[in-house]
Amino acid sequence: MSVVTTALVVAVDGPSGSGKSSVSRAAAAALRVAFLDTGAMYRAVTWAALEAGVDLSDAAAVAAHVRTVPLVVGTDPQAPTVAAVVDGTEVDLTEAVRTDRVTANVSAVAAVQAVRQDLVLRQRTLIEAACVDPEPGREPGIVAEGRDITTVVAPDAEVRILLTADESVRLARRARQDLGSADTDALEATRRGVVERDRVDSRTTAFTTAADGVVTVDSTALDFEGTVAAVLEVVEGQARAGRTGGPA
Repeated sequence: MSVVTTALVVAVDGPSGSGKSSVSRAAAAALRVAFLDTGAMYRAVTWAALEAGVDLSDAAAVAAHVRTVPLVVGTDPQAPTVAAVVDGTEVDLTEAVRTDRVTANVSAVAAVQAVRQDLVLRQRTLIEAACVDPEPGREPGIVAEGRDITTVVAPDAEVRILLTADESVRLARRARQDLGSADTDALEATRRGVVERDRVDSRTTAFTTAADGVVTVDSTALDFEGTVAAVLEVVEGQARAGRTGGPA
C-alpha cells in the first residue's frame, strides 16, 4: 500500500460495534495522517453537562452549556485524546468519556441540533488543521470517524466509507470488548445498549445505509487486519481516482 502524499480526508461512518474507531485508527497510522474520533467529542461535552448538573431534557440549556466548553482534541492515531477546559483547568477525559454514565446519556446530548451544529464546526476546524498544518512526522490529512462524517461533517471528503457488519457480529465484538465475553448474558446486555443507542441516534443522522458516493465496507466475514486492509484498499482506489480523474 503506497502512502498518499497529498492532503487526504477519509470520512468513515458506521453503527455501534462496526469497528470504525479501531479500524480508522489503524488506517490513519498506516497512512501517517491524523485521526479524529468525533464521538469522543460528543462524549466529552456530555460529561461536562453532567458534571455541571445541566438538565439534559432541556435542549436550550444543553446547547448553551456546550457552547461554553472548550475541547482539546489530540489526533495522534497511536494515542488519541480528548480533554475539556473546566474553570480554566484542562481535564483529561480520554478514559472518563467511556464510562457507563456518559454512554447512557450521550445520545440525548447528541440529539440536540444546536449541539451538533457547534461540534460540526469544531470538527471541520480540526480536519482543516490536519490538512494544512500537520504535526511533525505526519502527512497532510486525516481519517475522521463517527455517525455523520460522510454526509454532514465532510461530505466533500476524497474518500467516504460506511463501515458495517451484521448485527450479530457487531454485538459479539462489542460484548468481547466491553465485557470480555460473548456468551448469552453478555450479548443480551450489549444488545440493550447498542441497539437502543443506534435506534436513538438514527433519528438524528443516517449511518446505517451508504449515501451516494459512499463506499460500503462490510466486515462481517473479516477479522480486524482484513477490515483495515479493505479500508486501505478503498482509500488507495479512491485517492488514485481523484488524482487521475478516472475510475479507481
